[in-house]
Amino acid sequence: MCTHRPECPSADRPDHDAAVIVSAHPEQGWYRLCNGTIVFDDTGELLPDGRAVAPLRTTGRLDGANA
Repeated sequence: MCTHRPECPSADRPDHDAAVIVSAHPEQGWYRLCNGTIVFDDTGELLPDGRAVAPLRTTGRLDGANA
């Protein structure tokens, strides 16, 4: 399916996010990758087989200060 060289990683590989963006919709907050994965701005994903990947969430403060 992928015509890029080197070929994009398939959606079932751990590095699937390295696939090329083929459709960008930043105004709506999502991008479709060559391998069929849809990636959202909040880091959530929809995989081609219909599975959803929850957004990555951090715990604690992001500014490096100790609470």
